[in-house]
Amino acid sequence: MPDRGGGPSGPRMRVGRPSRRARTLLTTLGVLAVLAMAFIMFAGFWTDWLWFRSVKYSTVFTTTLWTKVGLFAVFGLLMAGAVGLNIWLAHRLRPPLSAMSMEQQSLDRYRMSIAPYKKWLLLGIAAVVGLIAGASAAGQWKTWLMFVNGVPFGQKDPQFRLDVSFYTFDLPWYRFLLGFGFAAVVLSVIAAVVVHYLYGGLRVTSPGARATAAATGHLSVLLGLFVSLKAIAYWLDRYGLAVKSSDFKAADNWTGLRYVDANAYLPAKTILVAIAAICAVLFFATLWRRTWQLPVIGFGLMVLSAILIGGLYPAIVQKFQVQPNEQAKESPYVEKNIKATRDAYGIGGAEVKDYAGVPAAGTDKAALRKAADTTASVRLLDPNIVSPAFQQLQQVKGYYGFPSTLAVDRYNGQDTVIGLRELNIGGIPKNNWINDHFKYTHGYGVVAAKGTTVKDGAPDFTQSDLPSKGMFGTDFEQRIYYGEMTKQYSIVGGPQKELDYSDDKGEKETSYKGDSGVNLDNPINRAAYALAFSEPQILYSGAIGEGSRILYHRTPKERVEAVAPWLTIDGAPYPAVVDGRIKWIVDAYTTTNGYPYASRTTLGDSTADSLTNSQRAVVAQENRVNYIRNSVKATVDAYDGTVNLYQWDTADPVLKTWMKAFPGTVKPKSAIDKALMDHLRYPQDLFKVQRELLTRYHVTDPQTFLSGSEAWAVPDDPTTKAGTAVPPYYLSMKMPGQTEKDQVFSLTTTFTPNERDNLSAYMAVNADPGTPDYGKIRILKLPTSKPVDGPKQVQSKFQSEPKIAESIRLLRGGDSEVEYGNLLAVPLDGGMLYVEPVYVRSSGLKYPLLRKVLVTYGGQTAFEDTLEKALNVVFGAEAPTTPTTPNPPTTTPPGEGTTTPPTAQDPTVKAALSDAQKAIQAAEEARQKGDWTAFGKAQDEIKAALQRAIDAEAKLTAPTPKPGG
Repeated sequence: MPDRGGGPSGPRMRVGRPSRRARTLLTTLGVLAVLAMAFIMFAGFWTDWLWFRSVKYSTVFTTTLWTKVGLFAVFGLLMAGAVGLNIWLAHRLRPPLSAMSMEQQSLDRYRMSIAPYKKWLLLGIAAVVGLIAGASAAGQWKTWLMFVNGVPFGQKDPQFRLDVSFYTFDLPWYRFLLGFGFAAVVLSVIAAVVVHYLYGGLRVTSPGARATAAATGHLSVLLGLFVSLKAIAYWLDRYGLAVKSSDFKAADNWTGLRYVDANAYLPAKTILVAIAAICAVLFFATLWRRTWQLPVIGFGLMVLSAILIGGLYPAIVQKFQVQPNEQAKESPYVEKNIKATRDAYGIGGAEVKDYAGVPAAGTDKAALRKAADTTASVRLLDPNIVSPAFQQLQQVKGYYGFPSTLAVDRYNGQDTVIGLRELNIGGIPKNNWINDHFKYTHGYGVVAAKGTTVKDGAPDFTQSDLPSKGMFGTDFEQRIYYGEMTKQYSIVGGPQKELDYSDDKGEKETSYKGDSGVNLDNPINRAAYALAFSEPQILYSGAIGEGSRILYHRTPKERVEAVAPWLTIDGAPYPAVVDGRIKWIVDAYTTTNGYPYASRTTLGDSTADSLTNSQRAVVAQENRVNYIRNSVKATVDAYDGTVNLYQWDTADPVLKTWMKAFPGTVKPKSAIDKALMDHLRYPQDLFKVQRELLTRYHVTDPQTFLSGSEAWAVPDDPTTKAGTAVPPYYLSMKMPGQTEKDQVFSLTTTFTPNERDNLSAYMAVNADPGTPDYGKIRILKLPTSKPVDGPKQVQSKFQSEPKIAESIRLLRGGDSEVEYGNLLAVPLDGGMLYVEPVYVRSSGLKYPLLRKVLVTYGGQTAFEDTLEKALNVVFGAEAPTTPTTPNPPTTTPPGEGTTTPPTAQDPTVKAALSDAQKAIQAAEEARQKGDWTAFGKAQDEIKAALQRAIDAEAKLTAPTPKPGG
């Protein structure tokens, strides 16, 4: 009977050895390979450290790094120690002798072959499982930091009366520890079984007992630990019911306890805890009894109990108690879910009011017409359509470009469409490494246009040209090294000069003077970046020298995500000119998936609409959350890339937790100066998440919520055929009952009933931080008894009206394309005013011009050249003779899409406008005929007529524009 403790005996077989030269070569190659792998790893680490240091957020890098290293080391060693200890113990407990059998004889060969390498195998297996476990634990760095830095919410869940922080910060860490414990025990059991079998402690076909007493005791302890962990899992499952999602017809992604959870699953889990604990004791008792009979019986009873108590019993309760009287049984739990969901998404303060949806009878037409001007500054310039006009009129050079969706902001009290002239790498005359990364490095200038007026159908620019000039002046930093379209790296500041911009006198050169980027003076830095970017020329190029700096991570979203990886970033950063600098403003959110009772939503689905594309991405595509706050406002300087994070929601416990974990990274709200505050706004993605939830959670009565009779839907965008959701629109307006004296910058949307197209509600949020009601959500609920046309129905009526359809057909003549702008809805005197600009893109023109305006109100529809005319037709009354809107008067003629013409009652003004209209018609006829001499003469006549109108108006009234918005 062979000994199981030693290695193979007898003479060793001599094997041919490689020559000394071959061994030296192999050793050298091995050393070089190790050094190469080490440098590759070092390059990634080093370039990350250099970048974080360059943006002055090195503490984020070091905190994250040491947290990952600590978790990797601790849990890697724990896993390696657990598995290695059990392998060693199983080998130590092997029987000295084993019965002679075919099974043991076949195993002898394996035992003999591994005998010389037992220690190395032990260390190797322990190291592998340790590395895997350590890497998995390092990925939990956010969970750990939230656990150790968590602050209380000050709110308790309605079932267990625990602070919400237990579910958001503590429970995820406990679950990780539990999962780690299960993995360690399972791997230890597998390793112990293999070793015991290999050395005869476990037998399958050999005569005698199937397991030695030592193997039985060892495995019983491990199984006892497994069952003990199962008891802990059952206990945590009790709390997990408060954050458990389930299928429930009352709402998608329902979260929290229902009647069956509270009255069946919860007691079942408590009973299973006791059963599992008893079963674990029985397993541990085998150390003395040396028999598996009782533990196996106990384990079988636990499994049976889990099926009967944890599965069958809840099904019986659901079938015979809940279903016959579901509304009465579920109402208390639905009420908890409604309250928690409204609190978690910040919609608890939404104000819902009934709204007639139809104009009040007997309203004076002149008063109604005046109210149309004072209620809203209707934005005719659609930022989603006019980008080609910006491109054609203000691109200047082919290597510049504008984003496909422009931004809407406020300047001098007026809604303004704004975009940056960014570098377009695809438009560079000749692409090569020097041009792409050294010469063409930045965009140049801001372009802005009035939102409420146009000029000859094109944007009425208030800031334009190259260098940019206009309402911002010229004395501000116009170079754009960081932007939404700037995704390639650039090397600046060295011997190679950069192209600044071109004018009539030729190309201007510059050299970057900012502090941004990483210095490439050091050859180690150059080698690291050559490897990181797979570009060997960085290592030896003569274009890199003293002062050279490499710029990367250049989009605003990417930079904020990098310095604050715990934040979820809004998909639409927007630019603003603040204190002589161009700054990108980025909204950032804190989120969690563990708010008890609050239903979940998938951010990628909730924030997708007809405008999301490769440039305007959705936020966090796969993230499922049930709590969100716009807790941080971030800025990124377009010239030097400086990132600033400002605390916005001072009460958010999630942000407070991250500020404890990363002290000094987020500045206090008081650090936001007024110039920046004037350009902050309510973020679109948060608004879209909230409106998605409000389709059901505007209802606070559980019975109504369960019936689903008041459920709404976000309508599809009627101006497209893609079947995607209508985007929310920024608009300066006043909601009925709003206390502000003037119009307020707002974000608006509409709702329709499920499976129907009529209007069910209108929602607006105060988007201006400079007002007391910032963030206030107001909802106008329309009656179901008298259906009011929704966006799709309004669009259909526009297109089916015979006269309008004929006009649109004529506009499409000559291969021209008609594009519908944003369909804006404004509540007015009990009714809904719909306004839609209509753009025409002629075959010879590469950008659309505003040619018509569609307006409908109270069953009356107009399709006119200007908003002014359309409103006059719809209301049957002329515009008031004095300015009534808070915006400055326009100098654009009403014949081409203006919305606020000069005072039109004065005879001199009337005559001037009439001359301008005739000149515009003459210019259009000349353009169509290709008579450019006549076209230029008509343009001169237009300017002269406009100047006469301006001079006459100045004598009548000179309203002062409201200061900065």
